[in-house]
Amino acid sequence: MILKETHVYPEVDRYCEHLRFRGTALPQKFTYADAGVNRELRVESKKVLRILEETYRFSPYGEVVQLPYGNIFPLGENRFLDLVIEGIGTKVLVAQLAEKYDTIGIDGVAMAVNDVVRSGAKPLAVADNIHAHVSDLILVREWMKGIVKGATEAECIVPSGEIGDVPELIKGLVEGKGFDMVFSAIGEVSSEKIISGRNIKPSDTILGLRSSGIHSNGISLARKILFKQWGGKYAPYDVPEGLEREMVYEVLEPTRIYVKPLLKVAEELKVKAAVHITGDAYLKFDRLTSFSEGIGFAFDNFKPQPIFELIQKTASELGGIITDEEMFKTFNMGWGFALIVDKANRDKAIDLLEKTAVQAEQIGHVTDSEGIKILYEDRKIILK
Repeated sequence: MILKETHVYPEVDRYCEHLRFRGTALPQKFTYADAGVNRELRVESKKVLRILEETYRFSPYGEVVQLPYGNIFPLGENRFLDLVIEGIGTKVLVAQLAEKYDTIGIDGVAMAVNDVVRSGAKPLAVADNIHAHVSDLILVREWMKGIVKGATEAECIVPSGEIGDVPELIKGLVEGKGFDMVFSAIGEVSSEKIISGRNIKPSDTILGLRSSGIHSNGISLARKILFKQWGGKYAPYDVPEGLEREMVYEVLEPTRIYVKPLLKVAEELKVKAAVHITGDAYLKFDRLTSFSEGIGFAFDNFKPQPIFELIQKTASELGGIITDEEMFKTFNMGWGFALIVDKANRDKAIDLLEKTAVQAEQIGHVTDSEGIKILYEDRKIILK
């Protein structure tokens, strides 16, 4: 049973009122904050980063250009570089649980290059920084397999990297095999190809690019619901109803890389905005309202993979609930990346995306009213 704060489930409201009348405790709400990721605190901490703008005066070739999800800086005439740094988070713990390390590097590359391409920049290079309990030779070789595979898909080089042994900082689940991964990526874009997030207007189309599953976000919450290791329901190699493989491998499925699909569309059409649906999930669209005024977003097409339904169902079986609202604030729900294009370009954009072998569909549109509204299984959800 699902409790909605927006009161769109009258039968649930009546049930909860019945529990209150009887003096029965209400089901516990499971949230990302409970799992250790405080969304509101993270927003406030990011405001402190504005102090870094004091360094922009040292840009030798002109002004730093601010974009919805990061900034780019000039390097000569008509040439901008996009530099990002990203991590994999607690998905590394799932790799340790499975003792499978040859795909986690794909996630690291994906998180970085998918962020770079949002500006329209083509990724040029990736660098890794791995903190390890011990630089085990077999482990390092497995990490590198994933990094090479991810970089090959993104068509960029890995000219450098670093592995540091820091046993006092890193322990992990398996003695000697604890690690953390951080990746940086740099890309290049010409001024006329910058995806700025500006000039978005009502009726513009939002296209979703299919995810490969849970990707590398919301893992802290998923782990604590799904795996006995962290207080959840299942053993790593259980195959719950609805899944076609062991739980640990389902969660470990690598993040999809969207470099080729995005650049293919951007070559031929005007892409107004590109959104990597990661941390904060569909709340990310709100960032676009600072660059295009008088807009909101409506979504009505979701086909989440079974893992997402399982997370919500298992929370209920554990005596709690994860609301639909929390799901859409935390997980990609089947769409790992989104493009906003003019309505007239919708069909051509979908055709171009499908030529790159990624499933793409219209998942919503831009509105003239503020907020993020989601229609999911005939239920209305207001995120903001």
